[in-house]
Amino acid sequence: MPINIPDGLPAKRILREERIFALEEEVASRQEIRPLKVVILNLMPTKVETETQILRLISKSPLQVDCDFMRVSSHESTHVSADHLVKFYDTFESFRDKDYDGMIITGAPVEHLAFGDVDYWDELCQIMDWSQEHVFSTMYLCWGAMAALWHLYQIPKRQMGSKLFGVFRQRLCDEYSFLTNGFDEVHNMPHSRHAAIESSELAHHPELRVLSEGLDSGPALIATRDFHEVYVTGHFEYGRDTLASEFWRDFHKGLPIRVPENYFPDDDPERQPPFTWRAHANLLYRNWLNWIYQMTPYDLDEIPRAIASLRADSDGMVDKFDA
Repeated sequence: MPINIPDGLPAKRILREERIFALEEEVASRQEIRPLKVVILNLMPTKVETETQILRLISKSPLQVDCDFMRVSSHESTHVSADHLVKFYDTFESFRDKDYDGMIITGAPVEHLAFGDVDYWDELCQIMDWSQEHVFSTMYLCWGAMAALWHLYQIPKRQMGSKLFGVFRQRLCDEYSFLTNGFDEVHNMPHSRHAAIESSELAHHPELRVLSEGLDSGPALIATRDFHEVYVTGHFEYGRDTLASEFWRDFHKGLPIRVPENYFPDDDPERQPPFTWRAHANLLYRNWLNWIYQMTPYDLDEIPRAIASLRADSDGMVDKFDA
């Protein structure tokens, strides 16, 4: 798909090497269509790697998408150059008066902390509240999903006895959902986390639906009935070697780390892992963007009104379901 991203962004060169088409701004402006507007709040310390992973998935749709990058101002990133942040990222203040078709909020390696102890928690809550009125559909990833479920629904996370680390099988729960349209009955998803949501709490919120879940890994895909919020508890965006890099990073630091489950052939970390989740990852993002394209108004200023209409329709769906 033609994605429009800033010139000079490292991901642009990587995607071109992978034969993924990224539009130049001048070319994009000549196309007589309105591109979807998506903003990415990147909370990961590995900014460039995460940018590339997410843009790679967004690029697999036939739709044109303009991508902006947001960062929090209440936290200082130390794993990426200040020049990169200044050049490609804006703080929340510059987005307050804007409307977007879609938003992606990534995870962050802060699962060991209580939500309120995260130094940018208050700012993140402001951003999530803003997205409720200014973004037609928001996708929350891993810790970002846990944070949003707590902030919006008071669904707590719990610390796990050991790290959930590997590639896990997920069972499709709703084959007729627009988001999982085309999914196999079983799909794989990478997970790398020390915490989990209290899935029993989901039953108290009929507006939330579990779309796929794993026996060992719990709910994988959750969404509101109107798809205004989409929660991905794992890492569909991970590349083939991301779990391997995490394993070797901790191994060389002398940290306690197990070989990722269901990942390396014969659990041998010297062998290349198969890329068994790529097709479903591409399909989820394609379905999500297609849903947004079908439902959002042409005029971005009408996004808040469209959200209100969507919410009213969804409330009726929940009432009917409860009856």
